Amino acid sequence: MDFTYTILIPLIPLFSFLIIGFLHNKLSNTVASGIGITALTASFVMSYYTAYKYFFTTEKIDGAYQKIIGYNTVWLQFTENLHIDMGTLIDPISVMMLVVVSTVSLMVHIYSTGYMKGEDGFNRFYSFLSLFSFSMFGLVVSTNIFQMYVFWELVGVSSFLLIGYYYDKPSAVAASKKAFIVTRFADMFFLIGILTVGYITDTYDFLALTDPSGSAIAQGGGILFMGMSTMTWALILIFMGGAGKSAMMPFHIWLPDAMEGPTPVSALIHAATMVVAGVYLVARLFPVYSISAPDALEVVAYVGAISSLFAAIVATTQFDIKRVLAFSTMSQIGYMITALGVSGMHGHEGVGYMASMFHLFTHAMFKALLFLGAGAVIHAVHSNLMNEMGGLRKYLPVTHITFLIATLTIAGVPPLSGFFSKDEILVAAFHHDKFIFFIQLFVAGLTAFYMFRLYFRVFWNKEPHYHHTPHDAPMSMKFPLMFLAMFSFVAGFLPFNEWITVDGKAIEIHTEWVVAIPATLFGLIGIAIAMVMYKKETAIPDKISAAFGKFYKWTFNKFYFDEIYMFVTHKIIFNIVSKSVAWFDRNVVDATMDGIGHVTEKSAEMIKGLQSGQIQKYGFVFISGAIIIAIAFILNLFY
Repeated sequence: MDFTYTILIPLIPLFSFLIIGFLHNKLSNTVASGIGITALTASFVMSYYTAYKYFFTTEKIDGAYQKIIGYNTVWLQFTENLHIDMGTLIDPISVMMLVVVSTVSLMVHIYSTGYMKGEDGFNRFYSFLSLFSFSMFGLVVSTNIFQMYVFWELVGVSSFLLIGYYYDKPSAVAASKKAFIVTRFADMFFLIGILTVGYITDTYDFLALTDPSGSAIAQGGGILFMGMSTMTWALILIFMGGAGKSAMMPFHIWLPDAMEGPTPVSALIHAATMVVAGVYLVARLFPVYSISAPDALEVVAYVGAISSLFAAIVATTQFDIKRVLAFSTMSQIGYMITALGVSGMHGHEGVGYMASMFHLFTHAMFKALLFLGAGAVIHAVHSNLMNEMGGLRKYLPVTHITFLIATLTIAGVPPLSGFFSKDEILVAAFHHDKFIFFIQLFVAGLTAFYMFRLYFRVFWNKEPHYHHTPHDAPMSMKFPLMFLAMFSFVAGFLPFNEWITVDGKAIEIHTEWVVAIPATLFGLIGIAIAMVMYKKETAIPDKISAAFGKFYKWTFNKFYFDEIYMFVTHKIIFNIVSKSVAWFDRNVVDATMDGIGHVTEKSAEMIKGLQSGQIQKYGFVFISGAIIIAIAFILNLFY
C-alpha cells in the first residue's frame, strides 16, 4: 500500500507559512487566512483519507496492523547502522494523531477569522499557525527519534511565537519566555536520553527500537548505573522531556502563564496538540519502556497520577476561566500518562495503552471545544474572570449548549465520549495499582466539580452589569464549536480497542460496572455540589474557602511553585552559583589569560630590539658572536 503522498501533509502547511510569512505585508487579511485555511483543509482531507485507507483497506498480518514507512530519505549518515532519516511513519497512533492535529488545527484556523478580526499582526498570526501545524505534523509522523526531536524543538519555537503574539504586552512576553526556557530545560534531558539510547542500541529508528523481537530493545539491560540499567536511565531522561512539553510536575509552571496568548492558540497548542506530545512520545516508545525499563514506566505512572491530582485541586480555586481550563488540561494529560504507566504489552494488559490514546483523542475534541467556547465568552464580555460573568446562557445560546456538552463530556457523563475513554483508564488503573486508581477516581469527582463550577458561574449565577449587551459569536466561530461538539458526542463510540492497541491486534473490552458506577457517581456528586454552590449566588463558597483557611490560600496560589522556582533561580542559582562562577571566570580564567598576554607583551618589548632593522646593530651582534665563537674554539684547544 503506497503512502508516499503523506509527506505532503506536513509540507503543505510549511508552504503556507512561507507564503504568508514572506508576503504578509502584501496580502490582505482575507487572502492570508484563506491561504492558511486552504492549506489546512488539504492536510485535513489527506489525513482523513490516510485514516480510512490505513484502517479499512490495508491488509493486516496475523490480525495486527503493520507499521509502514510512507516516505523516507537519509539526512545524516554516521555509521552503517546509525543515521538520521527524514520521512513519514504510518501506524495506528501516527494516523490517529494526524486526524487530531488536522481537525483541531483546521477548526482553529476557521475560528480565528472571527476571533482575531481587526487585530494587528493578523497575517503574522496565520503564518505562525501554519508553522505550528507543520511542526506538529512532522513530529507525529517521524520515523526516528532524532527527527521527532527536530520537530519537537520547532513546536517549541511555534509555541514561543504564538504565546508572545501580543509582544507589546509585558505579561505575554514574560509568559512566552517562561514557556520556552522551562521546556528547553526539560528538552536538555530529552536530548541526553536520545544520545544514550543511540549509543546503547546503535539506532534511532523507531521500527528497530520498538520491535519486541529485535536486538535493540534488549540492549542496555546489563549495564547498571546507580542500581538501574542505563536503558532505564535513558528512558527516564526522555520522559523528562515529555513531562516538560506536557506540563507534568515539576515542569508544569509554564502552562497557566501560556494563557496570555490568544484563545485560539490555547485551544490549538495548550489543549489538544502540543501538550499531548509527551504522551505521544511515551506511547511511541512504549515497547521499550515496557520490556527494557519497567521501572521507568512506574515513574511515568506516578508522575501522571500526582500531576493529575495536583492540577485538579488547583483548578477548583482559580477565577480566570482560561487558567481553570489550563489546569484541567494538565490534569487530563496526567490521566493519559498514568494510563500508559499502568499498561502492559499483551492482550488485556494493554488496556491502559489503548485507553490513553482513546482519551487523548476524545480530550482533544472536547478540550478544544472548551477553549474555543471560552474564547466566545471572552469575545462577548471582554474579560477572563468569572466574577465579571453570569447569566450568559440567555445571550450566547449556541456557545452555552456547546460548552455544556463539552463540560458534561469532561465530567465523564454517559454516553458522551469522555465517559468511555476515562472509564477504560480507571479500569487499567484498578487492575494494576489500587492506590493510583483511588487517586484517579477522586480526580474524576474533582473534575466534574471544578468544570461545573466554571459552567454555572459563567452561564448561570448572578448576572453582573454588562457595559454592553453580550451577543453570540459570528458563524465563523460558531461552526467550529458545533463541529467539535458533534465530535465530542460521537467519538466515544469509535472502536479504539480494534484500531489502536500496543501490539496492533484487537482486544476485548467491556464496561466493568465495579469501576464505571463509582466513577459516574463521583462525577454526579461533583456536579451536584457545584450546582448547590454556584448555580445561584450564595454565601456557601466563601464559608467553605474560609473553613479551609491556609490550605485554600496555598491552593489558590498554586502551592507557590512559581515562588519556589523564583527563589531557586534568583536567590540560589543567580546569587550564589552564577556569581561564584562569574567571579571564577573573571579572577581565574580571565586573569590567567590576561597574565599570559601581559607576559608575552613584556617579553616582546624586551627582545624587539633584536629585530630593529638597523644594520649597525646587526653588524655588532654578528661580530660579537664571531668573537665569542673564536674565543671558545681557542680555549677548547688549550684545555
